[in-house]
Amino acid sequence: MSIGNSPEDDRPSTPPSDRLPIGRVLQQARIDAGLTVEEISTSTRVRIPIVHAIEEEDFSRCGGDVYARGHIRTLARAVGLDPAGLVEQYDAEHGGRPSPTAAAPLFEAERIRPERRRPNWTAAMVAAIVAVIGFVGFTMFKGDDSGSPTSHVAEGPAPAQKTTPKPTPPKPADPVPVPSDSAIAAAPKDKVTVRLTATEDKSWISAKASDGKLLFDGLLQKGDAKTFQDDERLDLILGNAGAIELFVNGKKVEEQFDDGQVERLSYTKGDPEVG
Repeated sequence: MSIGNSPEDDRPSTPPSDRLPIGRVLQQARIDAGLTVEEISTSTRVRIPIVHAIEEEDFSRCGGDVYARGHIRTLARAVGLDPAGLVEQYDAEHGGRPSPTAAAPLFEAERIRPERRRPNWTAAMVAAIVAVIGFVGFTMFKGDDSGSPTSHVAEGPAPAQKTTPKPTPPKPADPVPVPSDSAIAAAPKDKVTVRLTATEDKSWISAKASDGKLLFDGLLQKGDAKTFQDDERLDLILGNAGAIELFVNGKKVEEQFDDGQVERLSYTKGDPEVG
């Protein structure tokens, strides 16, 4: 009989044997649906190499856990699966969602901040007293000299002093108006206007006009914003929809999106309405 835990007790837990890998489940569902990798990539906008990598259980090409969850949700919906179970399995196999940062260091930093130096009132009072004594002595000394004879000069009209007009400072130029975020509130009624702001994290976005012209296709870093406008319609794809704050025709879209979720949206003139 051994004392303590055996080496086998320290082995990491493994998923049940009847639980298939995420990539295998997605691949089998795609094959059962009669779809090729190229067709899945076209319908979901997930690039072909990433689809192949996910089906082979390689999530390193997704660009992080947030994008990996988003790709899993998108591919699962495309092949008719419920993404919740697969995302839960991904979290269990990859350490789960990151825990929030503890706030204790912030309070500790406030606690060790050096105190503000107080003014030296004693030195200020001494300086004020010395100044008063000096002023009184100067006044008494000047009063004693007032009895000395002085010469009188006949007074006449004082010569007119020639005054030089002061130059008028140049008038400052009117400031150039700078467009602000409030300008979106005055969006024209005859156009569709969309403003995207990455508030929580970076997000890949794509925007097309009604004639199919690509207006933007790239990454919005956290804090970046883009505004698009068209006469008829704007088509959008949001790669990490949960990180985007969306205004359409001057009104905020209140619909909640998940982190890593890929959304395809279309907007026209009038009130915000998902197309």
